[in-house]
Amino acid sequence: MQRIIQEIDSLLIEYFGVPMRNKKKPNSVDMLIGTILSQNTNDKNSYRAYKNLKEKFKTWEEVTEQTQSKIERIIKVAGLAKQKSKAITSILKELKKRNKKINLNFLNKLCDEEIISELIKFIGVGVKTASCVLLFSMNRNICPVDTHVHRTLNRIGLVNTNSPEKTFYKINGNIPNGAAHSFHTNLIRLGREICKPSKPKCTICPLIKKCRYKFKNFELHAVHKKNDFMLLDNIS
Repeated sequence: MQRIIQEIDSLLIEYFGVPMRNKKKPNSVDMLIGTILSQNTNDKNSYRAYKNLKEKFKTWEEVTEQTQSKIERIIKVAGLAKQKSKAITSILKELKKRNKKINLNFLNKLCDEEIISELIKFIGVGVKTASCVLLFSMNRNICPVDTHVHRTLNRIGLVNTNSPEKTFYKINGNIPNGAAHSFHTNLIRLGREICKPSKPKCTICPLIKKCRYKFKNFELHAVHKKNDFMLLDNIS
């Protein structure tokens, strides 16, 4: 599997390029909150909600002093505001209670599996959100799996799974060293722009020769317009 992942990664880089990322690793708490805001919405709306919080409050400690309804109003643009505000305030208060300060520094000495186990104890944090913290903030060689990554990898035939979480556990441990970020980011781009849920644009797909999807769409398509904005690479 590792060899095939390397081949897929190389083809995607040739097509999309090497994804840009922050030179400085973002704070893990920032990344955790940003990822929660990204759930079930698009990158632009979740980024607006994240910026609203950061501009309104100087520290996460200050957020814990606000009512949940106030936080809900501030992040409304990201959708599911009630659910997300509950998760955010709960996590921040728990971290403050646990560490006296709001940080995730205790994770640094743990292995990947232990970090995921710790993070999913928090309200609103699943394996995908935890793995985003690992990749984008802690620079671990872990590939988060959202619906796009799950769909594309199943269509290609790399895995045969029925949930993103199962796909995550199937591929991680097989990611070539240092390839997780480009593999994850370019698969999302592939899923958003080409390998869509319905009517995938197979004629312009860089992976068409490797793909085992039975229901390919061979309608002619113009070269797509690339959308390079990725939320988690802009968290700071």
